[in-house]
Amino acid sequence: MHDVAKPLRREAKVKSTRKMVIKALLAVGALVLVICGIKAMQIVTMVTTKPPMPVATVTSAPVKEEDWAPMLSAVGAVSAVQGAMVSTELAGTVSEIMFQNGGVAKKGDVILKLDASQEEALLRSAEAEAELARTDLERTRGLASQNVVSKAELDAAESKFRRLTAVVDQMRSNIRKKTIVAPFDGELGIRQVNVGQMINAGQQVVLLQSLDPVYVDFALPQQHLQNLSTGLEARVRTDALPGREFVGKLTAINSAVDTVTRNLTLQATLENPDHALRPGMFIKIDIVLPEKHKSLVIPGSAISYAPYGDSVFVIEKQKDNKTGKESQVLRQQFVRVGEARGDFVSITTGLKAGETVVGTGVFKLRNGMAVAINNDLAPKPQINPTPIDS
Repeated sequence: MHDVAKPLRREAKVKSTRKMVIKALLAVGALVLVICGIKAMQIVTMVTTKPPMPVATVTSAPVKEEDWAPMLSAVGAVSAVQGAMVSTELAGTVSEIMFQNGGVAKKGDVILKLDASQEEALLRSAEAEAELARTDLERTRGLASQNVVSKAELDAAESKFRRLTAVVDQMRSNIRKKTIVAPFDGELGIRQVNVGQMINAGQQVVLLQSLDPVYVDFALPQQHLQNLSTGLEARVRTDALPGREFVGKLTAINSAVDTVTRNLTLQATLENPDHALRPGMFIKIDIVLPEKHKSLVIPGSAISYAPYGDSVFVIEKQKDNKTGKESQVLRQQFVRVGEARGDFVSITTGLKAGETVVGTGVFKLRNGMAVAINNDLAPKPQINPTPIDS
């Protein structure tokens, strides 16, 4: 009897253990299902719920409608109204230099002297011969009046006197040419000769330039001829003088069009009292046409330039349908850019007057981003900017 009860107890114990294991597995499975369900709900919530976009701080600029006079732009060079390389007509030895490098000369000022001692000696001899010929002529005239000498002898005496007088005049002219004078008022350059140097005829001595006023020579395509006339305002800038603008007038239009480039050569005249503009300078010139037109204007820094098209970010107000809260968001708008003037550019298509665009830092923005406007440190664009590092 004892032997039969023992296996029964063992079997009951195994069944009890099996039930406990099954219950534990069921509990673990239920827990796993609960955890998986929670995670699945979290994932679904993350997928279906759109996260709020970060708010970026930007500067703003209004789209303004302004009267812009149309301009014709070109590049050119400065030239002197009067400019010459002063040279010698005769050969000789430099005896005196009468100017300082970079100095100023007035018309008639002596610039340089060549040694003229030999010419002066020859002049004295020629003057003596001419004086003798004059005396002989007077004597011959007296004798001719008394019919003592023939008319042929009188003609010979007159011819000799005129010939020797011409020699004297030539010698005096050569002596004058040994003294080089300034042909007009201007600023001198750097001398090309030295005292004691033997120079040939045509030797360059020094550059002389009249620097106030100055010319600006440039060219425009022939199709603009109908819009051009003398007296139009000319605005000139150069990289050599950043921040400065020189204003003058269009003073000359060439009578012919270049047959190779089909460009028309023009010339403007500018006042240059401080001699800031120098002949040979590369310049940029704008010719202001008389009529004006309305243009939409924004700062150039508001444009996002890209190969597929230029764009701006328009700042618009948007109301949340759930909360009713109003916020400012960005809308990327593709535009067509016109001409630029100073810090501004004109927009031909894509914007309307009164809209507000992001003024700076557009490269870091994206469409639909929420923004806040802060113009405390915003740069102030100008039509004629003057950089402080100029």
